[in-house]
Amino acid sequence: MSMASSLRKLVSCVILDLDGTLLNTDGIVSEVLKLYLVKYGKQWDGREAHKTVGKSPLEASAVIVEDYGLPISINEFVSETTPLFIDQWHNIKALPGANRLINHLRGHNVRMALASNSSREIIESKISCQTGMFV
Repeated sequence: MSMASSLRKLVSCVILDLDGTLLNTDGIVSEVLKLYLVKYGKQWDGREAHKTVGKSPLEASAVIVEDYGLPISINEFVSETTPLFIDQWHNIKALPGANRLINHLRGHNVRMALASNSSREIIESKISCQTGMFV
């Protein structure tokens, strides 16, 4: 039995993280935060980005509100920034190799699932403009 065929028997499904693995969400997040924080006289330079990676939108919002000393609640921050993010998700790009990986897995009939800390509405917004990637 070849290695490829034994691997096929071992791999029944692949779970792919959406944000930062398949899609370049970090670029959009940085752009939105740069524009938003100016309202409070603050500047996003990305140095604190590592504190928000892998967190839910609510957890990441708490980090930003606290680290930047914003005079608003976490819920206000979420309410004000969510529409800004939704307006930008159509500009999101797939990361290099993401389409190739998905096409490879699809070509080998490997079932795939997406993982994300985002809500279903936001996930759908992010993937709606990704032609051929998520069918």
